[in-house]
Amino acid sequence: MPHRHRQTRAVGAAVAATAALLVAGLSGSASAGTAPSPAAPTAAESLRADAAPPALLRAMERDLGLDGEQAERRLVNEAEAGAVAGRLRADLGGDFAGAWVRGAESGTLTVATTDAADVALIEARGAVAEVVRHSLAELDAAKSRLDRAAAQRDTTDAPVRYVDVRTNTVTVQAVRPSAARALLDAAGVGAGLARVEKSAERPRPLYDLRGGEAYYINNSGRCSIGFPVTKGTQQGFATAGHCGRAGASTSGANRVAQGTFQGSVFPGRDMAWVAVNSQWTATPYVNGAGGQNVQVAGSTQAPVGASVCRSGSTTGWHCGTIQQHNTSVTYPEGTISGVTRTTVCAEPGDSGGSYISGSQAQGVTSGGSGNCSSGGTTFFQPINPLLQNYGLTLKTTGGGEDPGEPGEPGGTWAAGTVYQAGDTVTYGGATYRCLQGHQAQQGWEPSNVPALWQRV
Repeated sequence: MPHRHRQTRAVGAAVAATAALLVAGLSGSASAGTAPSPAAPTAAESLRADAAPPALLRAMERDLGLDGEQAERRLVNEAEAGAVAGRLRADLGGDFAGAWVRGAESGTLTVATTDAADVALIEARGAVAEVVRHSLAELDAAKSRLDRAAAQRDTTDAPVRYVDVRTNTVTVQAVRPSAARALLDAAGVGAGLARVEKSAERPRPLYDLRGGEAYYINNSGRCSIGFPVTKGTQQGFATAGHCGRAGASTSGANRVAQGTFQGSVFPGRDMAWVAVNSQWTATPYVNGAGGQNVQVAGSTQAPVGASVCRSGSTTGWHCGTIQQHNTSVTYPEGTISGVTRTTVCAEPGDSGGSYISGSQAQGVTSGGSGNCSSGGTTFFQPINPLLQNYGLTLKTTGGGEDPGEPGEPGGTWAAGTVYQAGDTVTYGGATYRCLQGHQAQQGWEPSNVPALWQRV
């Protein structure tokens, strides 16, 4: 950027045990469609949870207080939990009220529902069931009303708003609680839906300062590369919108001429992309600790509570957890919506840099508060909406650079398309429902990846 209750049931205690449990859980959901064959890959295998490089694992150990085996098990558990949560979201429909993981190894998946009749199904999939008052759709609708009200008023004293699935509320963080209450009143969001949390934080973009490598804007401010991308034959990278406007020139960390901002949105969202010249080549890597390459295998969205690590040109590698998706935050320059709130620290110059969970790209650093000495909160712009907005293809180690032709073979699924949970496609004569948001790529055809697609 120019920067910036209940019972415990393990989803799995070890890699092998987790895979076995989740395969059984997915097979047990066959009532909603055809069960995957016994040879179908586990979610951890599909999402390359085993591909985490040593640098990422060491950062998780340092920042999350884990040992090496715990870090590895956590990534496997999170991949499997995301698949189970996605399948349950599809099965529960309007009753679904969110899902999250917890525990040092993300060993417990909790799925919330508004209907007690769903408890048996949730528990049969190896998750903990929690019966709550409000559905996720109801909470999302309330937050949308808050965002519309916030657009008409000064919300600098109530700068952060998000759906908190763990408390089943829409939460407003405020320097002055009275400002939060005034916003809730203006939006018509009642006390039963909302929670006000007093906070001294005033988030801001972290200005001035491979993914993660430095670049300079108009030979002045410094930001960090998010993720290398392609658009047809054009190569480039995704980054934060507040780093530069369309037409601004960039140079690399080596001060060699690099490219030009092609599109930029900020405020509202915090997304941009830069097209590079022929001297630069997009690679499927993020810059890890000590300059090691961290592979990017895809863009499957990680669940609330999951581990996430960030690479930036000021502070390097740091890890934390995902707190909330679909957050709105007011900076001095204006409000952005649809970002993800995390416990990862960041500092000026880290803006635009990469957030990654295991081998799955999550987003680009937007802003936050605090620093990497005392700790802080940061927000990232999710990568999938950015890719979709600009028609970009994430550069990955799993192929997928060539989007192919829509409808191949004999259906509507297409590599290069960004799919959200609940989207339906046809492929090979069958219909599939998307379980987890991701950008499709060759090798991730619906029939091959039961972690991402459910046959209906």
